[in-house]
Amino acid sequence: MYLTAEKKKEIFKKHGKSENDTGTSEAQIALFTYRISHLTEHLKNNRKDFNTQRSLVKLVGKRRDLLDYLMKVDIERYRNIVKELGLRK
Repeated sequence: MYLTAEKKKEIFKKHGKSENDTGTSEAQIALFTYRISHLTEHLKNNRKDFNTQRSLVKLVGKRRDLLDYLMKVDIERYRNIVKELGLRK
């Protein structure tokens, strides 16, 4: 499995306040980014997997909503997470 409990804890520890902090926007955006990159690689090899393609589009939308919320609430946190994950130039 590509997303184990240890990998989740690592992501949350790096981008959240602690490894048990799963609710902050930064932690959720980092998790979505990891999942998006994995699904993108999967779709490169399996072009006709339309269920995965739909899941990818939904994940990108969720991440976009969280990024928009973070930009509205706290622009500095938004800039930090975008810079950290390399989402925009």
